[in-house]
Parts: sequence; C-alpha cells; structure tokens
Amino acid sequence: QVQLVESGGGLVQPGGSLRLSCAASGSIFSINTKGWYRQAPGKERELVASITSGGTINYADSVKGRFTISRDNAKNTVYLQMNSLKPEDTAVYYCNIYTAVRSDYWGQGTQVTVSS
Repeated sequence: QVQLVESGGGLVQPGGSLRLSCAASGSIFSINTKGWYRQAPGKERELVASITSGGTINYADSVKGRFTISRDNAKNTVYLQMNSLKPEDTAVYYCNIYTAVRSDYWGQGTQVTVSS
C-alpha cells in the first residue's frame, strides 16, 4: 500500500520561508512525476510545481522565482522550498505522485498559512 506523508507546513509571516517534505512508502513505479498542489478556501486545487523522474520541472507562474521543487529518488521524497511567501500562498498543500502506468497517489495535505 502506497502512503504519502507530508510535513513542514505551518504559520509564517509574509516574506518568510517554509520547506515542505513528502515521503512516499510502498511500491511505486519508478517512472513518475512528483508534484505539489494547493487548494485555498473556495478555490479549486491547482498545480504549484512538478518534477519528473528525468528531472523536468514545471512551476505555476505565481510561484516562479520563489519556490523550488526537488526530489531525492533514493529516499522517494519530494521537497518544496518556499521563499518570499505571500498571504495569497495560504492554502492546504498536497503532495502527488503520478506514475507512467497511470497510478495516482495523494497525501493528506498540510496547511500553510501566511499572515502577520
């Protein structure tokens, strides 16, 4: 059984930083895309950043230059370094793994709140 466990969320002031981690356990097809999504109250879930097993990275325009996604394949972990946080970054952040055999896994979500 595959499990994704996120950590690193919390309350931070505008301009601050947080680092999210997502550790995956279980058997996961090695060719996959790991990503971070977020959902703010009253809004649809949106892609924040993704990284393929080959290292191709994609960011939402709203976070380019501020967020950095990375992965450790040996640890089956994906990270999201978030700098220069803004109040509009407040959301529940979800980790996702989508494999080349079309398996789709989600974490439970971690709250990020940016407020003074």
